[in-house]
Amino acid sequence: MPASPSSSAQAAREAVAARLRDLRRGAGLTVAELAAMCGWHHSKTSRIENARTAPSARDVDHWCRACGHPDEAPDLVIRSVNAESMYSEWRHQVQELKKLQNSWPRVFAETRLFRIYSSTLVPGLLQTEGYASGLLRTIARFRGYPEQGDEAAHARVDRSRVIHGSGRRAVLVVEEAALYYRMGNSDAMAAQLGYLLTAGALPAVSLGVIPRAVEPRTVWPLETFHVYDDTFVSVELLSAEVNITQPSEIALYLKAFEQLRGMAVYGSSARALVVNAIEALSAA
Repeated sequence: MPASPSSSAQAAREAVAARLRDLRRGAGLTVAELAAMCGWHHSKTSRIENARTAPSARDVDHWCRACGHPDEAPDLVIRSVNAESMYSEWRHQVQELKKLQNSWPRVFAETRLFRIYSSTLVPGLLQTEGYASGLLRTIARFRGYPEQGDEAAHARVDRSRVIHGSGRRAVLVVEEAALYYRMGNSDAMAAQLGYLLTAGALPAVSLGVIPRAVEPRTVWPLETFHVYDDTFVSVELLSAEVNITQPSEIALYLKAFEQLRGMAVYGSSARALVVNAIEALSAA
């Protein structure tokens, strides 16, 4: 099983730290000696080498010069910046849920092909306000944010209108189980499922549902992820949002998406699964 995105980000940090440590050792310098040459406390050297502190561009430049390898500084600076940008904690991104929904207007405006997989929720691009409000209120309570479910939900639905623009297409794949996880009250959930019956028929939308009993299963249920064109992948974790820009990792998610898409059913078969979920909701 491949490493999780958060592990991948940590691995990128550790790779930079390991290279800096190798440069120090190759130069025959102790931790204290390198610190003295760079003008900082020796504990900082240890923190950087153990990937507990991200080095600044200036830190990397001083380090490489002290070790006699100034030519390596530019590449290590880029690698360090990329490693840190991969892992962006939610608590540093948002103060309010509404701001989160409005945080990527340019990305949504520029993307022509959205590819989205979700194992647990209706994807944001197809959420109704009632469903989104229930979900965002739950997130706010869990995280201790001020509850702004209605405003944030309105912002999310407004943002999703981008898929109705000309020249855009959205390919969405959800696990059948996601149709049964209730967000909001029963009326909100019924409205959400009802909307899926019509949204899947939109010219720019391809909605696939992976049946719970699909066989053979070529990819296990994964974390929710969004692919924006072929530019980058956004992965949602409990504690963080991970933005992936490495071509090799993007290719891995594209491969997974294609296999997940291949397990899904579409058209009347997908609508039948949605209808089943509506009937189960009514029977509850």
